[in-house]
Amino acid sequence: MNVKKLIPELVHGIEEAGFTKSLSGIQKTGIPFIKSGGDVFLIAPEGSGKSTSIVIGVIQQLKAAFEDAPRAIIITSTKEKAYQVEAQFEVLGRYTDLRTFVVFDKGILQYQKDVIFEGLDVIIGTPKRINELIKANGIPFAKMKMIVIDEADSFKVIDCATLYGIADSAPKSQFIIAGNGWNKNLGNISDRIMKNPHVIKS
Repeated sequence: MNVKKLIPELVHGIEEAGFTKSLSGIQKTGIPFIKSGGDVFLIAPEGSGKSTSIVIGVIQQLKAAFEDAPRAIIITSTKEKAYQVEAQFEVLGRYTDLRTFVVFDKGILQYQKDVIFEGLDVIIGTPKRINELIKANGIPFAKMKMIVIDEADSFKVIDCATLYGIADSAPKSQFIIAGNGWNKNLGNISDRIMKNPHVIKS
């Protein structure tokens, strides 16, 4: 992958972090496909760089802060993973002004809702809290462009009803689903919410 084809601010962050010389197979193939705007599955072993591919892809697609409504949701399996993803945004997107926010179980729901409505670009959070915020009308979907599920196969239960609701609320969004392996749940999700998804395995 030629990183020079990415926005300059992202290239600067990638080069400073030393990623240009150590891109994994899933990153070399996955990042350009995310950049293309198509729905995609990233299937590769743990530690292969799926989350980094997602972060780079989201930064490239969103480019800069824009208005107040969020434009991407990243659903992670745990609070800890959500903060790890946010940390990658801070490193790789340090030369952009994109705004991220982590939401998680047992956090104060009203506070999280208030922060979202103050204006941000990317929401990162656990499935249960994302679902609670949606039910509380805490996530506006008017500007939503990207829906991401990271570590999809590690969830004990993927709340398909929640995902279907998100898809119905943001039908034009790009869907990106990452996992360590393929399973029946991923196939069901693909059939219901994704548009001719490409499966990238490494």
